[in-house]
Amino acid sequence: MMIINEILEPIAAWFRSLSVPEVIVHWGHPVMMGIVIFVVGTFVGVAGWRGKLLEGKDKDAAIKSRNAHRQLAPWLFVFLAGGYIGGVLSLVMQRKPLLESPHFWTGSLVLILLFINGVISLSGFFGNKAGLRVVHAYLGTTALGIMFLHAVLGLNLGISL
Repeated sequence: MMIINEILEPIAAWFRSLSVPEVIVHWGHPVMMGIVIFVVGTFVGVAGWRGKLLEGKDKDAAIKSRNAHRQLAPWLFVFLAGGYIGGVLSLVMQRKPLLESPHFWTGSLVLILLFINGVISLSGFFGNKAGLRVVHAYLGTTALGIMFLHAVLGLNLGISL
């Protein structure tokens, strides 16, 4: 843990030198990421499942939902990865330990799961295999559930600091 903090300390010191108000350093990450998780994450998950569940029932609505999912899911990953970096830097700026927090580990797990899901999707489901589409749906749902747990753990962390 100390090695990570030592590597990031010069960056955190630079941000500290900007005299960002403590409330922003402390609560900026949770507020912004809460929006990303609960608004964008939920929309991406619902659009994906809606596209899947409407197959064979309403082709146009299924295509529309899949397109929305396909367009927003990469942005969700980008926002989450950026927020992850911001959250890590926020903790270093506050001189708090990184690896001791379950919030850190759930955030890491979410990014790993979504990266795997992105690879599955970008591969074209390795030849449009139906089984991989199912794996993609449930892996994404699992990641979304962990995101919600991550938000709760983050709130607890924020209150405890």
